[in-house]
Amino acid sequence: MTAEKTVFLFSGQGSQYAGMGVSLVEKYPELKAIFDEAADILGFDLYGKCAEASDEELAKTVISQPAIMAVSLCAAEALRINGITASAAAGHSLGEYAAMVYTGMVSRADGFKLIKARSEAMQKAAETNKGAMYAIIGKSVEEIEKVCEETEGYVLPVNYNSSVQTVIAGEENAAKAAADTLAAAGARAIKLNVASAFHSKLMQSAADKFKPAAEKITFSEPKIKMFSNITGKELDSIENMPERLAKHIVSPVRFTDELAALNALGYDTFIECGPNKVLSGLVKKTLKGVNIANVQDADSLAKTIG
Repeated sequence: MTAEKTVFLFSGQGSQYAGMGVSLVEKYPELKAIFDEAADILGFDLYGKCAEASDEELAKTVISQPAIMAVSLCAAEALRINGITASAAAGHSLGEYAAMVYTGMVSRADGFKLIKARSEAMQKAAETNKGAMYAIIGKSVEEIEKVCEETEGYVLPVNYNSSVQTVIAGEENAAKAAADTLAAAGARAIKLNVASAFHSKLMQSAADKFKPAAEKITFSEPKIKMFSNITGKELDSIENMPERLAKHIVSPVRFTDELAALNALGYDTFIECGPNKVLSGLVKKTLKGVNIANVQDADSLAKTIG
């Protein structure tokens, strides 16, 4: 496993579960510093939430986003302790912030400041603008886009996750209507347990509120390759990062394009850092002949390091 051909993928919102991160901290107590640094910025005991909160409490955006980022950074650090690093990083939605920390674009403290501002803005927007998201499985992107265009109301694809899965989002009635149409045509349509229609214009108030906080942060050139959800390609510049990150909140996640770009560059080892194995599954469905691993706890770490 060489760093030259290894990419770390950082988990997105919805991957959280009660007890996540605990076994990693028990194995490497020094990782607790990541949670402690976050707690000072957030104003609550993040490790305590991961260890003891219910699934319902963990699902709150203001808790799940920093919690997933902390566990993701712990996973990456546990890999580094064991001599495994990456020469590229990408994240899914929220995971892009952990990727920015890992690549050196922002300090860990500033990463958590960004996530605090982002999660608070998104939770408030979700309470104001009710929306819905559905994972659509088994239909092409073109079919899904066509149905969304023909559906009355506001609904569109927002997560291009794999060759067989696309997530749509929008106003509750429109999203349900599009999902029902696709299901009637043979797709699997799964309603996601989220507070609103993330990565759509229903999050515009969150983007507007978040941008001033991002303008207070110092951004640096990434030390390794960093990939962007917005373009689906390697990040080309750190100019206007506050504007880019605000746009990220209301723009589709082009994850399949990122995987294709990484594959074209010769990356053959994809390690998901963070809770659950959602991204590992997307890689498996999208790319052939690559090595896939995940690190979310002590057991998966042991399996990955061999």
